[in-house]
Amino acid sequence: MSGRFAPRPVTRTPVRGGDTATPPTVPHQSAPTPADGETVARTRTWTPPGPLDLALVLGPLRRGPADPSFRTTPDGAFWRTCRTPAGPGTLRIAARDGAVEAKAWGEGADWLLTQLPPLLGSLDDPSTFVPRHRIVAETWRRRPGLRLGRTGLVLESLIPSILEQKVTTDEAYRAWRLLLRKYGEPAPGPVDGRMHVMPSARTWSLIPSWEWHRAGVDSKRSATILRAVRVARRLEEASKMSLDDASARLQLIPGIGPWTAAETLQRSNGAPDAVSVGDYHLPSTVGYALAGNRNADDAAMLELLAPYAGQRHRVARLILLSGQTPPRRAPRMTPRNIAAL
Repeated sequence: MSGRFAPRPVTRTPVRGGDTATPPTVPHQSAPTPADGETVARTRTWTPPGPLDLALVLGPLRRGPADPSFRTTPDGAFWRTCRTPAGPGTLRIAARDGAVEAKAWGEGADWLLTQLPPLLGSLDDPSTFVPRHRIVAETWRRRPGLRLGRTGLVLESLIPSILEQKVTTDEAYRAWRLLLRKYGEPAPGPVDGRMHVMPSARTWSLIPSWEWHRAGVDSKRSATILRAVRVARRLEEASKMSLDDASARLQLIPGIGPWTAAETLQRSNGAPDAVSVGDYHLPSTVGYALAGNRNADDAAMLELLAPYAGQRHRVARLILLSGQTPPRRAPRMTPRNIAAL
């Protein structure tokens, strides 16, 4: 289906309802001249109520070192692009003298600034968290700035999570990078064409089958993404639901299971209990850190995390930050070259 409805190389294409669809900018072409609203920054300063480590809070939103929607600069600032309900936007965040200074550009600038505190963990309440293992307590003490941020955007975390299903992270990061650069739109603001905003749901649905193949995405994952973007509005409603209801909503889509739902809701909802069941490495990492069992499976991991009910994702983050991972016993998994098949 995706191949039948590929965008044609024309300037404007009529679509049903009388609207027009403009195809995304082709890579390596000069970007269009930004409108005045894209060059004038909106600003906001927010003072967090306690210690805040921007790298720990925003790090999970980055999909690889060359993510077109996220980058850091030598001045310590964090940049990210979003497709907000109000439109595309670019957000720059930097810490200064105990406060957070933010600038935003584009149609989604006001929305991004309004959502700045939740993004940086203002809705995260770790007051009920009680470490029950020495490694967890020590990492919690050394990382007082860890907060679980909430983006409020489901699709921007769901699609890269689907791309990460049953492949190496390098493969998933490459696919995300190639698809955003080709089908995303140039980010507003002073980004010199190096950042892109994630495609709209409609644009995702129009990507031809051979472009998924070139990006190294097999038909199962691309079909799951196409099913998801067809009901994008209903999925976005999950950002305001409880963890159980939101997880159930996402898993109504064939191809989205507990792991994908958890990876999405950890970011979109800041869910502290969304543990990634079905992860390739997490059970052995948690088992090794808490019980010296590098062969732990999902059942053993959940048993070890049972005393942390309600905070299991937070504990998993702390364990990963501790560096206490089992030593390797085999070479890294060899990435598959789907595009060469």
